[in-house]
Amino acid sequence: MDRLRDQAATSAVVERAKGAVMALTGCSADEAGERLRERAKTARHTLLEECWITLGSLVPAAPRPGEADEATDADPPGAGPAALADHDTPDDVATALTRLGQALVRMVTPHDLARCLLEHLARHMAADAVMIYARRPDGGLTLAGHAGIEDKLAAQWGQVPPLSGIAAIDALRAGEPRWLEDFTADEQRYLLIGDPPDRWRSRAWLPVPVADSAEVCIGVLRRCAGGFTRRDRAHLRGVSGLCAGRLRAFDTPAERPADAATDAVQALFEALPVAAMLLTPLRAASGETEDFQVEAATAQVGELLGRAGEEPAGRRLLEFRPALAGEPLWQGFLHVLATGEPYEGEPFAHEEVVDGVAELFTYAARVAPLGDALVVSWVRHGSSDRQEQRLADIQRLGNLGWANWNLVTREASWSTQVFTIVGREPAQGAVPLHQVPHLALPEDTPALTRAVNELVREARPFDLPFRIRTTGGIRHLRLVAEAVSDQRGAPVEVHGFIQDMTARRRAELALVRSERAILTQHDVLQAERTLAFRLQHALLPMANRPVHLAGLRVEVAYLPAQSGVHVGGDWFSAIELPDGDALLVVGDVAGHGVDAVATMAQLRFTAKGMVITGSSLTGALARLNTLLLHSRDSQSTATMVLARYSPRQRRLIWAQAGHPPLLLLRDGEARYLRRPGGMLLGATTTPVYEQAECRLAPGDRLILFTDGLVEHPPESIDRGLERLADAVAAPPTDGPGSLGALLAQMLPDVRRDDVCVVDVRVPGGLDR
Repeated sequence: MDRLRDQAATSAVVERAKGAVMALTGCSADEAGERLRERAKTARHTLLEECWITLGSLVPAAPRPGEADEATDADPPGAGPAALADHDTPDDVATALTRLGQALVRMVTPHDLARCLLEHLARHMAADAVMIYARRPDGGLTLAGHAGIEDKLAAQWGQVPPLSGIAAIDALRAGEPRWLEDFTADEQRYLLIGDPPDRWRSRAWLPVPVADSAEVCIGVLRRCAGGFTRRDRAHLRGVSGLCAGRLRAFDTPAERPADAATDAVQALFEALPVAAMLLTPLRAASGETEDFQVEAATAQVGELLGRAGEEPAGRRLLEFRPALAGEPLWQGFLHVLATGEPYEGEPFAHEEVVDGVAELFTYAARVAPLGDALVVSWVRHGSSDRQEQRLADIQRLGNLGWANWNLVTREASWSTQVFTIVGREPAQGAVPLHQVPHLALPEDTPALTRAVNELVREARPFDLPFRIRTTGGIRHLRLVAEAVSDQRGAPVEVHGFIQDMTARRRAELALVRSERAILTQHDVLQAERTLAFRLQHALLPMANRPVHLAGLRVEVAYLPAQSGVHVGGDWFSAIELPDGDALLVVGDVAGHGVDAVATMAQLRFTAKGMVITGSSLTGALARLNTLLLHSRDSQSTATMVLARYSPRQRRLIWAQAGHPPLLLLRDGEARYLRRPGGMLLGATTTPVYEQAECRLAPGDRLILFTDGLVEHPPESIDRGLERLADAVAAPPTDGPGSLGALLAQMLPDVRRDDVCVVDVRVPGGLDR
């Protein structure tokens, strides 16, 4: 192995020197090798010494004919002959390339190469990122190495399809560098890499002559705007030439020097019936393992590592599959190296094509130590192994396990899951069938004993729930069993399964408790509704026909809500006062139930008492507001409209507290009276209430109502007010319009709120 590593290192230096000679002279690979051998022979050096000397004395390629005499259109300003008069052979570029050539010999992966180039070019031309693309057989590109860009961006541009408008592809097709120095023009011509693309304002893409053609392209990306000087271009051409030999070494990892021991190991691995590889650790200066060398591998390894058709032998493992460093298998490698204990990874699914059909197979990776090396193998599970795994998964997911009792030999066997369910250690063994009933609670033992006896004597299967007590508490189990009989019909074996039903049983019990609570609550609410309804009915006696008050014809209606179990707080009052005036009141208490009805009763009787004893309408509202604010038994709010009608002047005075306006129908036109100011009751300690006056005429119709008549979500209340005005103004089809017809037209099939309406008509004229 040591000889192999030394030979590989020597080969890398030779290939690097050949690449440098190719870049500087333009000769072929064979010619470059011949020149190196002739130089070594003439100077009496070994080939390796001559290669080192060549790499240490690198100079940039000579300018092409005419290139040093005049600037092209693509050259940046100031890059003509005058600019390079003193730099036909720039010493600083030659020195920089010499140092770079020495550093590149130590690079072992394309990513190492990209990092080395970025470190070099960042100092000399402010480069911010380097990308190395390799051309695929289909003409597309694969990102082989990168530095200075994020992993997310590298993943996005990891595979580039063979499209036009890609600068790297354009450079490879033309075999000439592409200098992107005008961002605005370049953005129109090419699809630029970057998120956003203007992150790098200038770029250069240089094809690298690997072997006989350019199959690799190096991209240099800079944040700074502006062009690349002639010195920069010569420098970059020299860099691309230096990379040729190194990339050739990357591209031919399998061409290792012949060695009998190595060939024997590889031949042994190729004869193995399973996928396997031999790894030797590569350690850093600190002694930590930073990678592994694949010394030998079977043909199937490349496919299992996601690189089908590629040969991993002779390559570094992380170079072959970089993502492996973040997988559990990598930690398994390190664990085996540290402890010497074998490692077996979790099973995983892998798709393979068998007879033209894609099938999934289950594999598991195993790692074993072999001296200082590791032997990694992948074992494919057979169908029986998969069936066993599936059975174990079913038992785990269903929280059940199988059980078997031989009635002849008295042997019993349980699956591992049964021991877990019953809380018994596997070392204690399975419980005999006749002792199974003793596992149950005393109250469940008789039924289980009877079922077991009938199964053993009469081969009668059973499916029975029972409970057991474990350290974790009571568990609800289910035992399903059947007997296998001999030729004479006598049971000789019993098999079945035990399932843990604890979670399901607890859910069922919780559901039963919830249903009982709901029924109890429903009964309480229904009793409350009945009480509230009776109380409301006693407080709001409904007349069977219209009544006459102070010369007015008054019809009232109250309809409770049809959805829900609570009674609302809508109410009305229509009485004749001692002085002959009429008092009309409609109110709505917020909330439902007994509390709302009690508040309604308090407001109804208090309002009537205040007006009868001489209070003004606004004064009554102010006192009612104070009453609600200071009532301990009620924290409700309420809306109300108070109207007082004087028949002698046909004058209507009214005030309101946050209530919908009155609707007046006169001469076939319906309009809402302008509401005087007034805050709803119980909302503020400093309310201001105003009153308004309206003269009624013979034939007028006045509607007082609560919001349940006009508010029907999702319809807005404004739309409800419009519909009410239209319904009242519409000519009746069968005689004078009645309140019942109006309600039928306004209300939906299912009412969500109480409705209270007072319909007032002034006799005379054409009644509607």
